[in-house]
Amino acid sequence: MTDNGMKGRVKGLLGVPPTASEPATLSSVLKEPTGAHQALQVLSMAQRTAEEHLGGAKREADRIRSDAQAKAELILRDAQAQADALAKDADKVLQEARATAERIGRDAQDQADKAQRAAEKVLADARKRGDDLAKKAQAHAEEMAHQAQQRYDDVVGSLATRREALQQQIEALEQFEREYRARLSAFMQNQLRALWVDEPRVTPEDLEEPLAPPVPAQRPAETPVQAS
Repeated sequence: MTDNGMKGRVKGLLGVPPTASEPATLSSVLKEPTGAHQALQVLSMAQRTAEEHLGGAKREADRIRSDAQAKAELILRDAQAQADALAKDADKVLQEARATAERIGRDAQDQADKAQRAAEKVLADARKRGDDLAKKAQAHAEEMAHQAQQRYDDVVGSLATRREALQQQIEALEQFEREYRARLSAFMQNQLRALWVDEPRVTPEDLEEPLAPPVPAQRPAETPVQAS
C-alpha cells in the first residue's frame, strides 16, 4: 500500500475530508483533537499497514530469493551439464587420442617387424648367394686343378711314350749298326778272300767258307711322334 492510500484511509477513519489545496498528512490528522478510540484505530491501522508492507517486502524478498535460487540452480545445472558434456567430450577425445596412439604404435611396430623381416631376408639371401658363389668358385677351382693335373698327366704320359719310342728307335739303330758292321765286315772279308783266290798266295783253308753276298739290313719302322 502507498502513502497516499494510507493517508486517505486514516482520514476516512477520523472523519476528516482531505482538501485539494492542502493535502492531508498523518501527522496533521494525528494533531487534530480526537478521541482515544480513534487514536488506537489509527495506530492499529498503521501497524497493520506496516505489517502489510513488511509482509509484502518479505514475500517480494522470498520471491526474489526463490527466483534467484531457481536461476542459480538453473545456472548450476546448466554449468554442470556443460561440465559433464565437456568432460564427456574430453573423455571421448582422450579415448580417441589413446586409440590413435595405440594404432600408431601398432603400425610402427608392424613397420619395424616388416623392416626386420626384410633385413633378415636380405641377409639370408646374401649369405645364400655368398655360399653359392663360394661353392661355384670351389668347384671351378677343383675343375681347373683336375684339368691341369690331367693335362700334366697327358703331357708326362706323352713324353714317356715319346721317350720309349725314341729309346726303341735308338736300340733299333744300334742293332742296325751292329748288323751293318757285321755284314760290312763279312763283305770285306769275302772281297779279301776273292782277292786271295785270284792270287797264288791263297791257301785252300781260306776257301773253305763259302762267300755270301751281304744282305742290306732292314731299318726299323719309325714310330710317329705325338704332338704335345
